Amino acid sequence: MDHLVRNVRHGRFERTLSALTAAGAAVTTVEIYLEHDKASFGDPWMWAPIVTCPIGVAAGVAGLASHRLAKTALPVASLIILGNGLQGLWLHGRGIHQKPGGWRNLRYNLEMGPPLIAPLLVTLVGGMGLLAAVLRRER
Repeated sequence: MDHLVRNVRHGRFERTLSALTAAGAAVTTVEIYLEHDKASFGDPWMWAPIVTCPIGVAAGVAGLASHRLAKTALPVASLIILGNGLQGLWLHGRGIHQKPGGWRNLRYNLEMGPPLIAPLLVTLVGGMGLLAAVLRRER
């Protein structure tokens, strides 16, 4: 444990955060698929995170294995995922607005409409990948 803490203190957390990005993207993909499947993928944009998050899994694993890929492929994939999360936030906000009463009936529409905060989980995965790309590699 001391070795892990020492690495974090010295900014050496690239491999671990790459692996966490891959794991987070995998779990997030499954969760998003299940939730969007409940909604019958009613909007074609619901497929976007199902496509982009597995790219994060591959880039995270690549970043774990290769320092070069952690500095090239991982930040590109992470930016795509981060952008998709922000797009999802906008789309979920639009979905709440389109519900009866829109934003005036916020409490009900937050509970019954698309989850407004959920796309921020995707941006968190993208942010982890970007952070991994700027950190130094563990020894």
